[in-house]
Amino acid sequence: MTKVLNDLYNMTKSDRIEKLKDDLYSVTPEIESERAILITQSFKETEDYPVIIRRAKALEKILNKMTIVIRNGELIVGNLTKKPRAAQIFPEYSNKWLLDEFDTLAKRKGDVFLISDEVKSQLREVFKYWDGKTVNEFATKLMFDETIEAMDEGVFTVGNYYFNGVGHICVDYGKVLEKGFKGIIADAEAEKSKSDKADPEYIKKKNFLDAVIITSKAVIDFAGRFAELAEKMADETSESGRRAELLQIAKNCRTVPANPASNFYEALQSFWFVQSVIQIESNGHSISPMRFDQYIYPYFEKDIKSGRINQETAQELLDCLWVKFNDVNKVRDEASTKSFGGYPMFQNLIVGGQTIDGRDATNELSYMCLEATEHTQLPQPSISIRVWNKTPEDLMLKAGEVTRLGLGMPAYYSDEVIIPSLTNRGVTLEDARDYGIIGCVEPQKGGKTQGWHDAAFFNIAKVLEITINNGYSSGKKIGLDTGDFVSFTSFDEFLKAFEKQMNYFVKLLVNADNSVDIAHAERGPLPFLSSMTDDCISKGKALEQGGAHYNFTGPQGVGIANVADSLEVIKKLVFEEKKISAGELKEALDSNFGKSASIGNEAIEIANSVKNINGVENLSSETIISIIQNLIDEKNKVSSNNNSVGSIQGENVRQMLLNKAPKYGNDIDEVDEFAREAAAIYCDEVEKYKNPRGGRFQPGLYPVSANVSMGQQTGATPDGRLAGEALADGVSPASGRDVSGPTAAVNSVAKIDHCKASNGTLLNQKFHPSALAGMSGLENLSALVRTFFDQKGMHVQFNVVSRETLLDAQKNPDKYKSLVVRVAGYSAHFTSLDKSIQDDIIRRTEQTL
Repeated sequence: MTKVLNDLYNMTKSDRIEKLKDDLYSVTPEIESERAILITQSFKETEDYPVIIRRAKALEKILNKMTIVIRNGELIVGNLTKKPRAAQIFPEYSNKWLLDEFDTLAKRKGDVFLISDEVKSQLREVFKYWDGKTVNEFATKLMFDETIEAMDEGVFTVGNYYFNGVGHICVDYGKVLEKGFKGIIADAEAEKSKSDKADPEYIKKKNFLDAVIITSKAVIDFAGRFAELAEKMADETSESGRRAELLQIAKNCRTVPANPASNFYEALQSFWFVQSVIQIESNGHSISPMRFDQYIYPYFEKDIKSGRINQETAQELLDCLWVKFNDVNKVRDEASTKSFGGYPMFQNLIVGGQTIDGRDATNELSYMCLEATEHTQLPQPSISIRVWNKTPEDLMLKAGEVTRLGLGMPAYYSDEVIIPSLTNRGVTLEDARDYGIIGCVEPQKGGKTQGWHDAAFFNIAKVLEITINNGYSSGKKIGLDTGDFVSFTSFDEFLKAFEKQMNYFVKLLVNADNSVDIAHAERGPLPFLSSMTDDCISKGKALEQGGAHYNFTGPQGVGIANVADSLEVIKKLVFEEKKISAGELKEALDSNFGKSASIGNEAIEIANSVKNINGVENLSSETIISIIQNLIDEKNKVSSNNNSVGSIQGENVRQMLLNKAPKYGNDIDEVDEFAREAAAIYCDEVEKYKNPRGGRFQPGLYPVSANVSMGQQTGATPDGRLAGEALADGVSPASGRDVSGPTAAVNSVAKIDHCKASNGTLLNQKFHPSALAGMSGLENLSALVRTFFDQKGMHVQFNVVSRETLLDAQKNPDKYKSLVVRVAGYSAHFTSLDKSIQDDIIRRTEQTL
C-alpha cells in the first residue's frame, strides 16, 4: 500500500468510539413491549380503515408515542428501543412461538434475551387481539397440506417472511438525501392529483398515496422530537463540549430528513433516520445500505473541498454511525437461532465496483468505510467489496488488511459474474452495474427491487435421502414413487429419480413462498418502505403488492457439496467399480453406519409431549430430556454390546465412502461436475416459476447457517456424513474434504454455473492468521480472490482465526467477548453463537497460502 494511502486511510480512532462500544455491549439484550402495545392500540382504533391506512396510522402512532433516547456521547441519533440492543415485538406477523418461549429466552444457548414478568404480562394481553389475524396464520391457511408436511420433514423451511416482516431490501437513500420527505410528500400529492378518479384502481391508489403522506409526515415529526430532546439535554448539561454537540444534533434533526441534506453530517443523520424507521415499521432484517460510498460521497466531497470538515472529523462521524448499526436487534424463535445465530441483522454495506457507465467507482469514502470497520471491529454493518478487473490494487490491499483482523469481513463479490446474471433476469445494464448486496450474498439494484431474497432454504441433501428411500422420510411417504434404490440398474436411472423428486419438492416450495407473499400483501403492506422504492408511488401500490420496478422471489439450495460427493460415491463405488452394492449402501445409511443417532430434536418433542402427562407437570423440559437421554444411552450400550460387529462394519463402509471416491473441493473434474449438475437441477426448476407480484423466482445457493439445522434433520448420506451432522456450507466443500489447498478449492467452486444462481452463492474459506502476515500475505489474498473471479466465481469470504483460538473461546467465553467471526453471509460474536454453529465453524478446513 502506498504511503499516501497509509496516511489517508489509517487514521487514529477517537476515544469516543470505544466508549460507545462499551456502553452498547455492557448489558444483555432485553425484550421490550412498547411497540407491540402501540400498534395494537392503533389497530383497535382503525378497524374500519383499509389495511394500508391502518399500517400508516400505526407507524404514525408508534413514532409519535414511543420513548426516544439520545445515548451518552453519540453524534448520530435515532433509537429503536429504550435500552441498548434490545428488541421490540411485532405481534402482527407472528407471536405464538414467543408465548411458548417466554421462560426459555434467558436460558437458551444462543441469542439470549432477558424478559421481565411485566413485559410478559403486557405481551400476553396484546397477543389476544392478534389471535387469528397474523400474517403467519393467514399464510399457513393458504398452503397445501403436502407443503406443510414437507416443511415439517425438513425438506425446506420458509422462515424469514413466514414469521417476520419484509426485509432484504435497499431503498433509495439517495432520493431522501436529495429531496427529503417533504419532496416525497410532494411526489405523492402530485401523483394523486394527476390520477384519473374514474379509474377503478383509483381508490386503492389514493389510499396508498395517503399512507405514504401519513408516514412521511410522521418521520419528520419523529426527527423533530429528537431535536427537542437534544435541546433539552443541552440546557441541562454543564459540559460545554457536549452542549455544542447536542445543539448541532438538534439543528440536524430540524433540517433532515424533512429537507434535502446539505452536508456530510446531515446526510449521515438523514440516512440513519431512514435506516431505523424502516426497522420500526417492520421487523424484516437485512435492511441494507448497499452502495453507501456512492450516494454519500457527494456530501463528503463537497465538505472536504470547502474546508467545512476535515478527514479526521468525517471518520469519527462515520465510526459513530458504524457503532449505531449494532444497536439494531431482533428476537427470533429458538429454532431460528440455529439458522441465524449471533443476533445477526445482515445490514450489508458495499464499496467499490463500477459506475452505471462502466467506470471504476472507488473513491475516498470506499477506503473510509473499510477503516470504520477496522476501528469499530463489530459485526454490523456487514461490509462487502465489489471487485472487477479495474479495481485498484490499493483497495484490495486495504480490504485484505481488514480481512486479516479476523472479523470475517469484507466479503468479496465479482462484477464479472453478478452484472450479467442480473441482466439475464431482465435488469437493465445500467441498473445491473449499480447493484449492491442484500443480507448475506444476494445481489439487487437498490431502490427499485423487491427481491424477496432468502425466501426459503431448500435441503437438496434431504431430497437425495428421500430419493434413496423412494419418497419416504421418517417412515412417512412425502415424496414421489420414483423406484426402489436397490432395483436401479444404472446411475442414470437413479439420477433421473433424484431429479423428479427435486422438481416435485420445488413446486411445494413455490406454493409455500407464494402463500407467504400473498399473506403479506393482504395483511402487512408497508407504506413507508414503499415510499422509497421505485415505482411504488407512480403505480400507487405497496411493494408487497407489486409496486417495485423489479420483482423476484429468491429461495436458496443447501447441501451442494454433500450431494456432489454422494453422487460420485453412487456412480463410482456402486455402479462402476461395484465396491459396494446399492443394498449394502442403503443398509449402512439406514443404520447410520452402525452408530446410534443423536437424540436432538426428537427428545425435545417427546419432552413436550411427556409434560402433558399427569404427574410430571412440574418437571422442566431439560430434566425430561436428561431422563430420556439416559434411557436411550442405556439402550444404546446394550445395542452396542450385542452388535459391535455391525458397528465396526458400518464404520468400515463409511471410511470406504470417505476415502475411495474423490471429493468436491480438490479441483477434480469428475466430482466437481456433479456439484455443477446438482446446482443446475435446482436452479433450472426454480427459475420456471412466477410470484404473485408479477415477477419470477430466481435461485440462490447459500445457507446462512441453516446448513447446521438442516443437517440435524437429514439422515446419513452416501458421502460418509453421519446423520445429524451439519451439511456443507453454501457452495463450499464439505468441512475437511478440501485437502489440496485454497486454489484447488476455488477452482472446484468456480466450475458451478454461478450466473444461474443469480440470488447469490456463498463460499467460505478459513485461513490460519500466519497465512496473511505481512505485505506478501495481503498480496497473496488479493491474487487468490482475483484468480477465483477470473474463473467466474461469484463470491468469497474468509475467517482468519486459528482452530486453537476458537476452541479456547468455547471453553473460556469470558476471555473472548469481542471475538467476531464469519458465520455464513454475516459475522457475529463467536461466544453468542449456539454451540452447534460454533462447532461447524471450527470444523471448516484451515488453509494456508
